[in-house]
Amino acid sequence: MIIMSNFEIKTYGKSELALLYFPNAVSTTGALSNLNFWISGNAQLAKELYDCGMPEKAKYFTPREVALIVQYLGEP
Repeated sequence: MIIMSNFEIKTYGKSELALLYFPNAVSTTGALSNLNFWISGNAQLAKELYDCGMPEKAKYFTPREVALIVQYLGEP
């Protein structure tokens, strides 16, 4: 387990991580849509997530995927 500042790199449900990035979202669906938009808008991040084998329909981000997201988007 890696800890960066106060944010812990671990397995997160996709909605759980999305709500950390978008705490004022009206719904978990909206937060997840926003996070997916940010990810797809960053070609290098999207490529690295694809290259590490992230399934499109997965319900969770692995610690490796979370670390990549934080590397490109910053901590939530």
